[in-house]
Amino acid sequence: MKIPLLLYKTYFWLAICIMLSVTSAIGQTHPTATVKGIILDAEAIPLPGVIVRIKDSPLTAISSIDGSYQIADVPEGEVEFLLSCLGYQAFAKKVSISPDKSTVQLDFSMEESTTDLDGVIVMGQSVKSEIETKGFAVEVVETDKAALQSVQTNDLLNRTAGIRVRQNGGIGSRVDYNLNGMSGNSVRIFIDGLPISTYGPSFSLNSIPPALIERIEIYKGVIPAHLADDALGGAINVILKKGAVNSLMASVSYGSFNTLQGNLNAVYTDKTSGFTTRLSGFYNYSDNDYEVWGKFVRNILPNGRYDYVRAKRFNDSYRSVGGKFDIGFTNVKWADQFFISYTGSDDYNEIQHGTYMSIPYKGRFTTSQSNVFGLTYSKEGLFTEGLEVNFNGSYSKRGEVVTDTVKWNYNWFGEISLGLDGNPILRPNGAQQGAPTINHIDRNVSTFRAGANYEISPHHKLIFGQSFFNIDRFQQDEMRSAVERQFVGTRDLQKHISSLGYEFNLVRSRLTGNVFGKYYVQDIERMDPILVEGPNGSERQEDRVSSTRNTTGFGMAYSFEVWKQLLLLASAEQAVRMPSEGEIFGSPGDNIVENLDIRPEISNNLNVGFKLGEFRQNSHGFSFSGTGFIRDTRDKIIQRINPRINDAVQTNPFENLGRTKAIGFEGQAIYSYEKDFRASVNFSRFNSVFNTKYDPNGNLYDNYGQQIPNEPYFTVNSSLEYNLRNVFQQGSSLRLSHYFSFVERFYTTWLEIEDFRTPRQFVHDLGATYTLPNQRLSISADLRNVFDKQVYDNFAVQKPGRAFYLKVNYSIHNYK
Repeated sequence: MKIPLLLYKTYFWLAICIMLSVTSAIGQTHPTATVKGIILDAEAIPLPGVIVRIKDSPLTAISSIDGSYQIADVPEGEVEFLLSCLGYQAFAKKVSISPDKSTVQLDFSMEESTTDLDGVIVMGQSVKSEIETKGFAVEVVETDKAALQSVQTNDLLNRTAGIRVRQNGGIGSRVDYNLNGMSGNSVRIFIDGLPISTYGPSFSLNSIPPALIERIEIYKGVIPAHLADDALGGAINVILKKGAVNSLMASVSYGSFNTLQGNLNAVYTDKTSGFTTRLSGFYNYSDNDYEVWGKFVRNILPNGRYDYVRAKRFNDSYRSVGGKFDIGFTNVKWADQFFISYTGSDDYNEIQHGTYMSIPYKGRFTTSQSNVFGLTYSKEGLFTEGLEVNFNGSYSKRGEVVTDTVKWNYNWFGEISLGLDGNPILRPNGAQQGAPTINHIDRNVSTFRAGANYEISPHHKLIFGQSFFNIDRFQQDEMRSAVERQFVGTRDLQKHISSLGYEFNLVRSRLTGNVFGKYYVQDIERMDPILVEGPNGSERQEDRVSSTRNTTGFGMAYSFEVWKQLLLLASAEQAVRMPSEGEIFGSPGDNIVENLDIRPEISNNLNVGFKLGEFRQNSHGFSFSGTGFIRDTRDKIIQRINPRINDAVQTNPFENLGRTKAIGFEGQAIYSYEKDFRASVNFSRFNSVFNTKYDPNGNLYDNYGQQIPNEPYFTVNSSLEYNLRNVFQQGSSLRLSHYFSFVERFYTTWLEIEDFRTPRQFVHDLGATYTLPNQRLSISADLRNVFDKQVYDNFAVQKPGRAFYLKVNYSIHNYK
């Protein structure tokens, strides 16, 4: 089923007509105000999860982890605020809202209750539900519980409906993300709205623990205008904790494969002046020496026969360390936030093998460093009421060194391979992956992102976004001759993206809509100096390749509340993705060679879904959601699939595959009992096929209609969580958890034979977290892959088996 461009244009102009038809209502609304504040307990500690509701009104909010809440569109006059929270006394307070104030600050303090509330009913929207009900196919992952466990941020994402984290091994290995059939760089990662590529490989979702994250927003297929990026298949926006009150959090964990992880997050704010400092840091180390076995792990004997073995990875250790420091002001007259920041990180990463696991390496590794200087500014009501502006800019210097000088061939026991004559076997090109190299790659990266939101009225808003990305890349190989080292090649890439959107909510906020357009420009230039023999001897010349590309895209998203427990959502976008730096210029550390002819990827994306519930029956709660999706893509960019898995050199470029189409559905069901038990299950199933029928000569492609290899197309996740109170001590809590994941077997190459197919994967994880009565100290234990099953990912690379981790968390709030 092909989605014609005409259909998208029809949707777009229909949306414009709808907006024009309702503009007459813009000036007819009654004056309203935004009420916001902080909720504290009797000891001035912030209270998350407090339900703030306006009596006889659907307006509701739930306080976040720092105790803050916000309710928009509160009408003028006297209104009554109702507060409720499990374990605290509910109370009501009447407040008079003046028509001459657009923002009202209203703080509350709650006292503990001697009896528990019986079945608090959540009505209204938290930050999570507000984002998830704007029409986009989006899911918000909250990290407050996971922050106490020994889990990675990628583990949280991997348990989310429709997303699969593709990882080439253990901690520190290369990671890709698959969102309902769109993968690789089609899915972009942001840190507070800024592309994570700014920070370099040593600062990644492998490095940032959940304890430093407020929430994760996962957009699937259609990307809102405020992100202003060419994320074609989806976007993962990680919102770091800002800390509205003075707080300190620290944790350390240790576990299998000599894995040690620690993180620290501290915030200090002077309430009088607004002066604020924030500090966060992390440290990760792992030997990653887990066992691998099965049909993809084999030693090649001197006579050429395969010896299938069970062995430990021996050249796969990983270390990363980094930190972020912010200094500035919050909630002052001239800025809501103003920060100057520095982010530094460093990592060391050993490379165990190439694209496939067929040939192990020893002595190949990468090191990288990153220094990032940033400026952040945001302000609501700048110059005029209703205007909100934000700016986030950074300049970074990144260095990477790829080292590979060992010339021997090794087997999976870490031994030098011997030939029939008993002599050591040399690698064909003198190193583990190609020719010997000590390749220095330096990058200067500038990233600027600006946005402005103008609220025409409480129900109509204009959104503008502008992003600029520039990278200058220089590389030099120490293993080249002295003459060659005098010639340094350069790689330059610039990208500009502009976006304009219009957002509205009508019918007493039951109908919300968002229409947007985007404009993309990309410039690339590569220069390699070469020696050319001329009439006067050797002379230096420059081999230059440059190009400029520009195009447009547009999209829309709608949601409609049919009734209180049923929300319908639809979104569509003609999305564009320009090739990334690594896809164009290559990435030696990831065994990727350059491809200067690679073309932009364009996709017509459509999502149609629903959210049903939450339904409450006494102490029981139920909710359901589902989304059907289509991804009709032209010039899909993937890493070249090479069936010759025993090739000595496994460096493959990215290339344009042609037309592809993914059609599928994802769903989720959640059950809860009071506040003590929660169960959820989600699945994603899609059919992603090669959709180019004829080659340039008019011949039928052999792979036409075939499922695209190396993509898990059917996944299931489930979770069970149970909370026990007053265990061992009054006021303590014990949370028990079980997680299950299933991945259907999939082929890793176009050759659909059993040798190139992974088995079905069934993985169980167990966890327990004990929190002491003072709520400051908690201890967690996690058992991963309980039954030690084989878990495979990109090109059948095996991931860790059974592992155990122990973690200690300490937090303190509102210190003086």
